Amino acid sequence: MVEQYKSASHRVIGCDVCDSHSVDKYYIVDQLNPDYNQIFLENKFDLVINASGSSNVNASFINPFYDYNLNVQNAIKILETIRLFNSECKYINLSSAAVYGNPKVLPINEMAEISPQSPYANHKYLSELVCKEYSMYYGLNTCNIRIFSAYGPGLKKQIFWDLYQKYKNIRKDHIELWGTGKESRDFIYIKDLVSAIHLCSLNSNFTGEIINIASGKEIFIKDAAETLIRFLDPTVKIIFNGLTRKGDPINWNADIKQLRSFGFDPGYTLETGLKKYADWLRDEIKS
Repeated sequence: MVEQYKSASHRVIGCDVCDSHSVDKYYIVDQLNPDYNQIFLENKFDLVINASGSSNVNASFINPFYDYNLNVQNAIKILETIRLFNSECKYINLSSAAVYGNPKVLPINEMAEISPQSPYANHKYLSELVCKEYSMYYGLNTCNIRIFSAYGPGLKKQIFWDLYQKYKNIRKDHIELWGTGKESRDFIYIKDLVSAIHLCSLNSNFTGEIINIASGKEIFIKDAAETLIRFLDPTVKIIFNGLTRKGDPINWNADIKQLRSFGFDPGYTLETGLKKYADWLRDEIKS
């Protein structure tokens, strides 16, 4: 997002728990007790994108309070600061398709039943309710986007990174992954995700509404994993252990009619996106 907005000559200000030199101005806050007052006292924003929080499903079972603090409490603090100092600012909350759990019907539209399967998913849903609350009662411009399975250069977690780590440390002629391989996800490449978020910033009505962000294509995990390993080393085989992990959904496929109405059209197939991810991973190996 920083790269996109800077290339369009926007002034970008960053905030995180660690330092970064990629933005014009940068603020560091405490992870568990962030204070955003000074940031908003010194700057006026047109748009705030909240990409902070925890995204570790397994960890949310082990330490739910920590996950709640990062995903819900932090959202409230940002919104309250906006209410006090910059009420005309637009606010986009990055939520997750995890709130849907295991849907009864595919593709999943924004009106589908909510069925969180983990503390993480439940907390993401609570962050959405907070956005709706601040829109309804205080008139803030809020929007929730439910991101499905994002991937691309820079991502060091989830299935493709896990697959790469196992490939890097391979001791046999195969790699073992969780599940059956028949699970499915709706993958979206990072540049498509950035484009989609930008379109939401221009077209959302900012009344706390929900917008799915995905490619709109259901991909089986077996096919996705074999595509990536083919780019890394086609001699390696992938096997699935048949075991499931608590909190993991089975099948996902997003209905993105609303996003398409904003002019969104994915520019990357899984094949082209994973090719770029594999190129980045090879650079990781060299380093």
